[in-house]
Amino acid sequence: MTLTVPAVGSPAPDFSLHSTNGEVVTLAQFKGKANVLLAFFPLAFTSTCTAEMCAFTEDYSSFADQGVVVLPVSVDAVPSLKAFKTQYNMGVELLSDFKREASRAYGTLMESTFFSNRAYFLVDKAGVLRWSYVEETPGTKRENSEILAEIAKL
Repeated sequence: MTLTVPAVGSPAPDFSLHSTNGEVVTLAQFKGKANVLLAFFPLAFTSTCTAEMCAFTEDYSSFADQGVVVLPVSVDAVPSLKAFKTQYNMGVELLSDFKREASRAYGTLMESTFFSNRAYFLVDKAGVLRWSYVEETPGTKRENSEILAEIAKL
């Protein structure tokens, strides 16, 4: 099965995912209210993912000041994500795509490993995909400064 990344300018696929705070989060709940950065990451407790999630926590106010909600998404189960968040004192809620539905909808699931590649999707308040970047390998990541520069273009 070949997965396709949604095209910039198209409606962003909606999802319902459990978060580390016990709520179910949908993309639709932000429509008309906030821009959203979906940040798919491969696995909790791995070095690049840990550095990335800690950087989102450190720069949380920079995203919030630009009206952006950061939603990190991984295929890990909620209990694993809660432990990951607690261990590194992360300020962002993490979303569990345990059934891999969001990863498939966004074309990021790597079927051979059954986890998502690292990828970023910027969705505007109207629910339209405005920018995306899928890493060549899961071990690389964008810097927040690059992501914030894309947000500034909204």
